[in-house]
Amino acid sequence: MTLEVPRPVLKGAKALVVGIANEHSIAHGCARAFREVGADLAITYLNEKSRSYVEPLAKALDAPIFVPLDVASPGELEAVFDAIDRQWGQLDILVHSIAWAPKEDLQGGLLDCTAEGFAKAMDISCHSFVRMARLAVPLMKNGGTMFAMSYYGANKVVPNYNVMGPVKAALEASCRYLAYELGGKGIRVHAISPGPLKTRAASGLKDFDLLLTEAAQRAPLGELVDIMDVGFTCAYLATPYARRLSGETLYVDGGVNIMA
Repeated sequence: MTLEVPRPVLKGAKALVVGIANEHSIAHGCARAFREVGADLAITYLNEKSRSYVEPLAKALDAPIFVPLDVASPGELEAVFDAIDRQWGQLDILVHSIAWAPKEDLQGGLLDCTAEGFAKAMDISCHSFVRMARLAVPLMKNGGTMFAMSYYGANKVVPNYNVMGPVKAALEASCRYLAYELGGKGIRVHAISPGPLKTRAASGLKDFDLLLTEAAQRAPLGELVDIMDVGFTCAYLATPYARRLSGETLYVDGGVNIMA
């Protein structure tokens, strides 16, 4: 059977991208890739301080929906989906690319992580994806694709990744369970696991520059990935070409994850 796929392959698709902090953000790479293959974008910004960094990027991508979103602030998540419903009445793609933990809990070992810090990290970095999925489902009337950003430290111990390791492991498991629960609705869910990237979020990790150097040395391809590598992987997975893929954890790391 021949699969008819229009070009650009995501023309007319509606994509919500959450987590752009600046031009170096993984979420920005996803937004650029989706736009390049024809999708329309809804983009969020964390607060007024971040707006000055994100708004020019949203304008450059012709995003018709640009709204604030702090997932820890009551009502803001619902307001985002209300805006999408009013303007588009549908959603085809969701990208969750946010992670946070209190600095003292992130930079200390897991043994010293406070219950409060662990709970905050889990809520913002993991459970917020479940909340987004719940709101997105009614808008994905013809199916859709959801993405959450993970990291190799979810499955193997990465020194200094600390509390984010267990949190990202929970996020990957959540993706699998959501893929199971939503498959009957034609909604596919993936965890994306990029290699180390110089993002604002990663800068909070202790000795991150050493992690970058080691990854580049170990990668079979001999170099680090960039945000567009991640973005185009997500764009492919959102197209009909990947219609039978769901519940995967996709590594976009130049092959680092296969090395002992």
